[in-house]
Amino acid sequence: MRIWHLCAAIFAALFVPLMAAAQDVSLTSRDGALTLDGTLMGFDGEFYRIETRYGLLTVDAQGVICTGPGCPDLTAPLAVIRIVGDQGAGRALVPSLFRAFAAERGLEVAETAEAGGFRLELTEPAEGRTLARISFAPLSPDRARAELMAARAELILSPHPEPGLGERTIALDALVPVVATDNPLPAIATADLARVLAGDVTNWAELGGPDMPVVVHALDQAAAFQQALDTRLGRPVRAEVRHGDTATLAQAVARDPYGVAMIGRAEAAEARVLPLTDSCGFPLLPDALSVKAEDYPLALPIRFLTPRRRLPLMAREFLDFLSMPAAQAAIAAAGYVDRAPERRPMTADGLRLINAVRGVGEDVALADLKALVEMMAGADRLSLTFRFTDGSSTLDGPSRDNLADLARMLEAGLFTGEDMLLVGFSDGSGDARANRDLSRARADAVLQALSGLVEDLPEGQEMPRVAAFGETSPMACDTTAGGRRINRRVEVWLRPHGG
Repeated sequence: MRIWHLCAAIFAALFVPLMAAAQDVSLTSRDGALTLDGTLMGFDGEFYRIETRYGLLTVDAQGVICTGPGCPDLTAPLAVIRIVGDQGAGRALVPSLFRAFAAERGLEVAETAEAGGFRLELTEPAEGRTLARISFAPLSPDRARAELMAARAELILSPHPEPGLGERTIALDALVPVVATDNPLPAIATADLARVLAGDVTNWAELGGPDMPVVVHALDQAAAFQQALDTRLGRPVRAEVRHGDTATLAQAVARDPYGVAMIGRAEAAEARVLPLTDSCGFPLLPDALSVKAEDYPLALPIRFLTPRRRLPLMAREFLDFLSMPAAQAAIAAAGYVDRAPERRPMTADGLRLINAVRGVGEDVALADLKALVEMMAGADRLSLTFRFTDGSSTLDGPSRDNLADLARMLEAGLFTGEDMLLVGFSDGSGDARANRDLSRARADAVLQALSGLVEDLPEGQEMPRVAAFGETSPMACDTTAGGRRINRRVEVWLRPHGG
């Protein structure tokens, strides 16, 4: 028989409350040697929580037989999953993801609007039994955390992490500037955008636009998205007009000829996305591969934050489902960037060649550029990209996730018949030859870490080889710390075997 766990009443939040009032039950071990009588306080599909004369106990349902009027239906326990947090992402992602989750299980979904949010019910169609009730309520980060810690919520949907909570990145979005559809400004540099949001630019003419005032729009300061944006920018946006939700924000900017705002690309709606450049004029494109590869500097992860307690079984199964192809498809259909690796022919990236010629250092030899172009010909790039924490040789958090993904793909034999290359690049600081050596050392470090994760390769699948090109292919301007970080990277390229 599996172990009986004693717990204090403070851990009552580990279980989904029963919909009925607490009732008397008897839990008897399957060998009949032990019986516990008490009041059933909760059941999460795996464990009973029972108040006994010994105190509050947690009991594994597989080890006991439940008798009495309070015993739940073991074939279909009701899962209650309460989600709180960011309003825009919640409305766009939560229904889509649970519909995909339900479709995988052959369940039906009914949606009901509630004050500021919504409720979903997942029902078994043959007998009409409700198996799960999911609710979403938009709350500020502080209130969402309070609800989670008080066990009045199971998950927080948030664009930024919270100390002391677990997290699962489910999607990515790109922060983009948006303006009215008839605003004639062709593009804006990141430095100028920062000045606009700080209130230092008050007329569009200062940026080469028409002579008219700049009106900055933003969300309410308590909104999760706005707090994440302020954190990313390093200071609060100085907005003249604030809005309660992203849909209203996008709509207002689209109609305001003077307006500008920062918003997630997935929620830009009718507002025009204003193209971004860096301080050297490099275009910064918020396409899916650039966001996944962190080549676009304003990517915004969307996360589920989890408490340090046991979640209902269906909630845990839902979190596991988020890595499946059906979930990734639902994320992409909702307008967000999914986390599935993306593949693109190098020949489709014409800007890369332009950047290589325009942004390369003077001490880079023409032969190095030719070697780069020759290797790019016929190659594809995967969005999996590796970068290091500042001032160290340690992979950053997203890169560690990418490393695990690449190891699984190699073990599955997804690239048989192809040559895989780990291609190192550096920023332009220092000597070109030293930078090439440094970029090779970083690519070697990625290969070594990858080799430690890959346990077995199927027939025909080989480990990657290493190549290095130093500073020959900058993706951003080297005059800023952010640009140099983007340029220091190891990419994954695929070429036909022997090509």
